[in-house]
Amino acid sequence: MQFSDRPNDRTTIPLPAQPHEIALPPRIDRRLSARVTLHRIIMGILGFGALLIVTALKPTSANADSCSGLANLSLSNTTITAAENVTAGAFTMPSDPALPPAEAKAHQRFAEAFKDLPEFCRATATIRPVADSETKIEVWMPHSGWNGKFLAVGNGGWAGTINYSGMGQSLRRGYATASTDTGHAGSGGDASFAYGHPEKLIDLGYRSVHLMTVDAKAIIAAFYGNGPRLSYWNGCSTGGKQGLTEAQRYPEDFNAIAAGAPANYWTHLMFATIWPAFADLQDPASHIPPSKYR
Repeated sequence: MQFSDRPNDRTTIPLPAQPHEIALPPRIDRRLSARVTLHRIIMGILGFGALLIVTALKPTSANADSCSGLANLSLSNTTITAAENVTAGAFTMPSDPALPPAEAKAHQRFAEAFKDLPEFCRATATIRPVADSETKIEVWMPHSGWNGKFLAVGNGGWAGTINYSGMGQSLRRGYATASTDTGHAGSGGDASFAYGHPEKLIDLGYRSVHLMTVDAKAIIAAFYGNGPRLSYWNGCSTGGKQGLTEAQRYPEDFNAIAAGAPANYWTHLMFATIWPAFADLQDPASHIPPSKYR
């Protein structure tokens, strides 16, 4: 049998003692050995990568001790006001004295919807980046079955309240979730908080959501031992506008944004809502009485 390592090179290789073994020229032998070694390295890397993927996708659990320990977490310009374990079905939505009676009653209708919430860690915090700025946030994290993702939820109207309903929906699906009152307490239809308080208007405009997001990721990482692998935003109306603002000002905050029916371009939008009232009320003859709406 002959093997050639170079063109026009013929070298006779004697058969070894064992008929099933063939001695190869040194150069070919080295090449095959290198290929076998490379193949083993590649397979090892692929196997380790698969292990990492499986580990990352595996639902994560935590314990009550790590939840209460969040009260000692140090965050810039932020005070953790509470960190408590909430057993399954035990959450009760806080009453909000700033809401008008009709809106408060509507909020309480959600109470029954919280009966099926799983056990979770509830962290509340207040952020004070500058004078006359005070943003409240809540971060909820499932004790078991966390999908490794963070889903923040938006507000409606002029905000002023935590979106507990949206947080509950996110929690049921295995997300760690967060919401903010956007820096003031009040009804979604009341903008009086902004008069004479430019910092609170800035909080509503963009600052509160960004700071909430930064703090929420830090709280999640402290609770589980690692931060979310993916972060999402979900909001409609004002929440849609908040999503667009995040994409424009802080594109690193979220991996994906669902901005539904965004109430965008507020300088035009707010004056557009004022105009019909102005047209209706400037002349008594233009007024449409309630009886004509029936």
